Amino acid sequence: MPYHTKKRTAQVSGTILLSILCSTAVNAATLEEIREQGSIRIAVADEPPYGYLNENGEAKGVGPDVAKPLIEALEIDSIEWVSTTFGDLIPGLQEGRFDMVAAEMAILPERCQKVIYSEPTTSYGEGLLVAASNPQEIHSYSDFAERDDIKVAVLGGADQREILQALGVPESQMVIIDNNADAVEAITSGRADAYAATGLTVSDLEGRDPQLEVTSNFVDPVINGEEVRSWGGFTFPKDAESLRDAVNRELARYKNTEAWEQTLTAYGFTQDDLLNSFKYTTEQLCNK
Repeated sequence: MPYHTKKRTAQVSGTILLSILCSTAVNAATLEEIREQGSIRIAVADEPPYGYLNENGEAKGVGPDVAKPLIEALEIDSIEWVSTTFGDLIPGLQEGRFDMVAAEMAILPERCQKVIYSEPTTSYGEGLLVAASNPQEIHSYSDFAERDDIKVAVLGGADQREILQALGVPESQMVIIDNNADAVEAITSGRADAYAATGLTVSDLEGRDPQLEVTSNFVDPVINGEEVRSWGGFTFPKDAESLRDAVNRELARYKNTEAWEQTLTAYGFTQDDLLNSFKYTTEQLCNK
């Protein structure tokens, strides 16, 4: 093929590729567009008590229960709930498969590069799920860095993986799972000796199987001299500022009501958790 023909073919191919990329670009729906549609798509990650769908397909958990009155106040008629894996939450927002996430996803600097957050809605600490009677005597995340005879399960996409890495736990001692429910099988089958998750998550899982328990005398992880604690928020696509800002306005009002406090405490959050949710702004957490 002559050079000029090759060059023209390459130019045409490049034009077609650019056209395809432009045609598949996803723009987040604005608040007004969502109001006109009458429905908003909100994702959860099947993670009690943060956000999940029950056997009847009803959205439950602190994320959905806080989101519902905010969406009503924004005059959006209905919510289409979407259940997916935790690791799919951010890709789903980026690809336009839902408009918002109500999974109490921890606000972390690396995630702030990919999505935008509401102001913090909750704050929560860490925990460990182990086999009943804790035969391996595991009491902290640091135990996995100090010993090479034990393995820990972590949820794919969750910040516990980064916490363990920061503490020096090698990847070879981590067992990556897709859902919280998988932690039960991981421990009872012997694939993992413990599951690292938030305190509320492991407490919920403890009640599902008598072979499991929340480790007693748990020692909170400390990184760079600071005790590890998470701040959760609603999550949105990068260009959904109008929706995020509107949710923030309603959230600020709602967090000053007894209804907000009652919702959180009903799911096991403590007064310390509630007070800590006011400690930082999202901007501060994104720049930590």
